[in-house]
Parts: sequence; structure tokens; C-alpha cells
Amino acid sequence: MVVHIVEDDEAVADALAMALEDLDHRPRTYPDGETFLARARIATDDWVFVDLGLPGRSGADVIRDLLDSGQPPNIVAISGKSRTNLLRQLRELPDLKVLRKPLSIEMISDAMG
Repeated sequence: MVVHIVEDDEAVADALAMALEDLDHRPRTYPDGETFLARARIATDDWVFVDLGLPGRSGADVIRDLLDSGQPPNIVAISGKSRTNLLRQLRELPDLKVLRKPLSIEMISDAMG
């Protein structure tokens, strides 16, 4: 199992990767949705953490692509947006797990539990 991190903020991506390594996972980071979709080899038992505020292709679009793939991986959205903006963006993705930044190891562990 691989944990993919799609996050444009390098500091957030690094912190999340280090937390996942502490939980004995193998994280891979991608700076945007386009890079992730072009390079990642995704298995159904993988996890994908996707920032909703990505530049270019939005995090919600990346998540829709994953869900439409037929056999999607486990997906967790991450966001630093306000609750109102977040709810508006996620209307079409009602069953999605969402973590608010700043993230903690407990939040990550619970989401993957």
C-alpha cells in the first residue's frame, strides 16, 4: 500500500509525509493534480490525500477522476478553506472524508483507521 499526497504547499506535503512515515507508511508526494494523475500508479488499497485548493486542476476534480475510475483508492480530502467554502465545494462529494489543516498525526491515523 502506498499513500499518495497531492499538495501544492511543499511544507505541508513534507510534514504530512513525515507523519505518515512515522505511522509506517510509504508516502509519495505530488505538487499538483496533473502530475499525480500522470505519474501515480494507484491500487485500490492505496490512500490518496488530496488538497482541495490545488492550482490548475482542482482537488475536487482529481477526486472525481479517482471516483470515476471504477476501482477508486481510499481518498481523504484536506483543506485550509473556511467551512462555508468547503461545504460549497463538496456538495457533489457528500461521503468524502475531509481533514482541516493544520493536520495532526491523530487526525491522519483516525482517517485511515
